[in-house]
Amino acid sequence: ETMEARGIRIPVVLGGAALNRRFVEQDLRQIYSGTLAYAQDAFDGLRFMEELRQSRQPLPQPTTSLELSLHLQKAQHERAEHPVEQIRTDSEQSGQPVVRRVSSVRQDVPIPIPPFWGSRVVEDIPLEHVFAYINENALFRGQWQFRRGRRSEEEFHALIEREARPAYEALKLQCKRERLLVPKVVYGYFPCQSQGDDLIVYRPVHCAGARLYAVWDELPLENLRTGRTELVEWVRFRFPRQRSGKHLCIADFFRPIESGEFDVVAFHVVTIGERATSYARQLFEYGQYRDYLFFHGLSVESAEGLAEYWHKIIRTELGIAGNDATELKQLFVQGYQGSRYSFGYPACPRLEDQALIVELLCPERIGVELTEEYELVPEQSTSALICHHPQARYFNVR
Repeated sequence: ETMEARGIRIPVVLGGAALNRRFVEQDLRQIYSGTLAYAQDAFDGLRFMEELRQSRQPLPQPTTSLELSLHLQKAQHERAEHPVEQIRTDSEQSGQPVVRRVSSVRQDVPIPIPPFWGSRVVEDIPLEHVFAYINENALFRGQWQFRRGRRSEEEFHALIEREARPAYEALKLQCKRERLLVPKVVYGYFPCQSQGDDLIVYRPVHCAGARLYAVWDELPLENLRTGRTELVEWVRFRFPRQRSGKHLCIADFFRPIESGEFDVVAFHVVTIGERATSYARQLFEYGQYRDYLFFHGLSVESAEGLAEYWHKIIRTELGIAGNDATELKQLFVQGYQGSRYSFGYPACPRLEDQALIVELLCPERIGVELTEEYELVPEQSTSALICHHPQARYFNVR
């Protein structure tokens, strides 16, 4: 927005864990009139800059992630020349206030009892546990760019087994031997209540300073109720609500303040460590681009695998893992009770809310910090809010 306001029209390429193609090509395209492209990885970014250097013209057929991004951008320019009429409701046209919609999410589901209140740091996590939860499809096809193309399914499977899998197994051994990936987790369970579109997270009234970032032994391991427990508001999340459809909001999945009951919400921050970032940078600087692509892709998917693994631990500790799918690939598509929401994604798009998770968990304890742009460093780190409600699924607020 600042660049647009100042008349700066330089080409911009965007990517990273907090961005997706839809957000870049649909949302950001509306506020910036210069050349804008989404890059899935560093190599897409390099191709983008090389195209600008040579001809400043995109390739004619969109086949790579970058080419598709530029193709979508062209299509959006064409649609902008023939805009669709915007339809407004009678209330909006007349200037009347729009009635706030509510969802039909159940408010009577059982509240799990957590194994502790407060937060803990977990280190010395075996890499085998992390690798067991890696999405190989996302790694091979997404990160490593193995494409089926015109091959048959059998031919593509043979390609994966011949080229991708041996590289995968060798790289896993190297990571273990050289300690290139060092998984760590900080996580916790907190009493909470919803109030409209807000989620209020509480702490013990007399807990402050370093005691905030530990296990709160003063709280009983039972369902907490208003009036019987001395709690005060610690942080408050404000989530967007769908304006149509089911009118969902993340706050709906927790007990409302008027119920007199405290619900439980879990948060975690996971990281693969700074060593992964420095080693990837070293490979890139030495021009070992293939090794960089493979290692960087594995480190990113290892962070995702660690998040998936620790979500499994949390479901187990809450006593709801019995509803998990038996096949790993089903877990990647929410084959379990509840949901894991990360900021910057459709249901909770405000990346700034990562600062609230940092306030709750103090991830500096595992070497993770927050930048001024609200991104976690090291790069191979993720955070999440974890909800136990059976109706909690991914959804888009737009």
